[in-house]
Amino acid sequence: MKRALVLAGGPDAEHDVSLASARTVADALGASGLFAPELRVIERLDADELRAIDTDVIVPVLHGSYGEGGPLQDLLEADGRPYVGSGPRAARLAMDKMATKLAAASLGLRTLPSHLFDPRDLVCPFDLPVVAKPVHDGSSCGLHVCRTQDEWSSACSAMAASMRTSPRTYMIEPCLKTPSSGRELTVGLLDELALPVIEIEPNAEATDGVYTYEAKYQRDDTRYSVRKPDDGGPEALPSRLLERVTDEARRIGNAIGVRHLARVDFILDEDLEPFLLEVNTMPGFTEHSLVPMGARAAGIELPALCARLAERALGVGASVA
Repeated sequence: MKRALVLAGGPDAEHDVSLASARTVADALGASGLFAPELRVIERLDADELRAIDTDVIVPVLHGSYGEGGPLQDLLEADGRPYVGSGPRAARLAMDKMATKLAAASLGLRTLPSHLFDPRDLVCPFDLPVVAKPVHDGSSCGLHVCRTQDEWSSACSAMAASMRTSPRTYMIEPCLKTPSSGRELTVGLLDELALPVIEIEPNAEATDGVYTYEAKYQRDDTRYSVRKPDDGGPEALPSRLLERVTDEARRIGNAIGVRHLARVDFILDEDLEPFLLEVNTMPGFTEHSLVPMGARAAGIELPALCARLAERALGVGASVA
C-alpha cells in the first residue's frame, strides 16, 4: 500500500479551512483502501523537514498564498517526489486574480472590469455597489461588499489598515448582485474531465445573497444545485450556457497550466452572460465544498476522487492533461 503525506494548515488566512479539507482528504484516502495516509499540520516547511518525512506521494491540501500560490510548490518541486496539484508557475498565476484576468482576456473570455485599491486615493473607481477583495486570497477572506458610501469608507479603512500590517493587495470590481443578475456558477476540473456545473445560491436574507466566508463554511442554508442540460423548471439554465462555461473553464485551466484538479468560478449578468471570477488550484474538501460535490454528481465518490488524485500524481492511469 502506498503512503500518502497529507499536508494541512499553513500560515495564511485559510488555515482553518485547510485543516478541515485535509482531514477529509486523509480520511478518504484511507477509506479507498489504496493509500496509508499521514496527516501533518504545518505552518511552513523547509527542505530538510520535508526530506525527513518518508512517503510515496505528497498531497498538499493548503489554501492561500503560501500553500496554494507557489512557495510550497517550489519546495515540492525541489524535493522531487510526486505531489498532487499544479506546479509553481500555474499556482502563482491562478492565485493572482489580476493575472488570471489577463490570461482570460488573451483567450477572449469575459471578466469584470477591475482596479487595484490605492489607499492614497479613496474615491471609488466604479459606481456603487462594488466588491473589494484581496488579489491573492481565497475563501472570501477579506471580502467587502459596498452598497453605500458609508460601507465604501469603512472598507477603505479596513483595507488600508490591513495593508499596513501585511503585504496584502486589494482589488475592486462592480457588484452584479441585483435581483436580475449575480447568479454564480462553478466548474470543477479533474485533468481532462470537466465536472457538472454547480450553481451557488447563498441565503439572500442572511448574507444579502453574497457568497461570503460564512456562507461557504459556517452556514447550512446555502443552496447548491447541479445544473444539467436536461434540467427543466423556472431556474433552469440554457444548455448553450452550461456548455460555454464548461468550455471556458477548460480553456482557462489549460492556459494557466493547472494539473490534477482545479475549480473555475463564474458570475452571470442579467443577460446570462458569464464573467470569469477566478481559478482555484487547490479547492476545498470540506462538507460544503464544490469539487467533491461535482465529482459525486459525476458518479465519483470522495474516496475514489482522492485516490484518483494521488494516483495521477504517481503517474498511475491516464496521463495528466
